[in-house]
Amino acid sequence: MDQESLDLGPDRTLLLVDDDEAFVKRLAKAMEKRGFEVETAESVAAGRAVATARPPAYAVVDLRLEDGNGLDVVELLRERRPDARIVVLTGYGAIATAVAAVKIGATDYLAKPADATDVTNALLARKDELPPPPDNPMSADRVRWEHIQRVYELCERNVSETARRLNMHRRTLQRILAKRSPK
Repeated sequence: MDQESLDLGPDRTLLLVDDDEAFVKRLAKAMEKRGFEVETAESVAAGRAVATARPPAYAVVDLRLEDGNGLDVVELLRERRPDARIVVLTGYGAIATAVAAVKIGATDYLAKPADATDVTNALLARKDELPPPPDNPMSADRVRWEHIQRVYELCERNVSETARRLNMHRRTLQRILAKRSPK
């Protein structure tokens, strides 16, 4: 997908807010190749500062950041620039957070790992049309494994606490954690 085929409009500014430095750099580079003028922020505070000073036409905001919730940035962006197209990204998706993101003003909600094509499709999709399904979606086993890994990390790698929160037997969880990730 080259930048000539994309209809970005006259304002091509894009704000990427994510605390995963490697991911945000990769995504920024890919989005620049598609014709966006990218600015990055790695915290809620930095994202809010950019949204206040220079509200972009497009934004991709991670839901969970080190210093708070990305929905705070979405809310401020929607106030500052009502026409902004905002996509919320998260590694820990739930229906409740998707509904909250859309109610606050996000135009779409994507689960990580999302590539630049998925993000671009979501940013450029119009309200009356759905973006095309991903070419290579994660398998159900992989989604389950990612969710377990996320909760395990949030529980500071404590197997017993993770098992309790996932309502799973500790030995079952240990077996899952000992295996390689599914494809």
